Amino acid sequence: MLEPALIVLFFLSGLWAVMWKRNLAKKIIGLNIINSAVVLLFVYTASKGADTAPILTDSASGVIADPLPQALMLTAIVIGVSLTALALGLVYRLYVRYGTLDIEKIEKAAADDA
Repeated sequence: MLEPALIVLFFLSGLWAVMWKRNLAKKIIGLNIINSAVVLLFVYTASKGADTAPILTDSASGVIADPLPQALMLTAIVIGVSLTALALGLVYRLYVRYGTLDIEKIEKAAADDA
């Protein structure tokens, strides 16, 4: 019963970083934490109640875990890494242009540019 509570705590810590941190790099890290928590939740719920890995052999017995959620989460991990690379590239461009990663300072500087 402890695992779901840890996953929720993991998710909430990422959500806190996204909502309350002013540094854009920390917000991206928060989004990665949220992504990891969702992946953990799917893998945990897919393996709950199963006692055998989804590797079929002649001696496989018991309840076999569903491999589909695990395959979908591999896709989610790849998409998360791609989005992180894109976001970090954009944050780097913002840093080069404005000299800061503070979202409020960037908003003020962008308003002054307009």
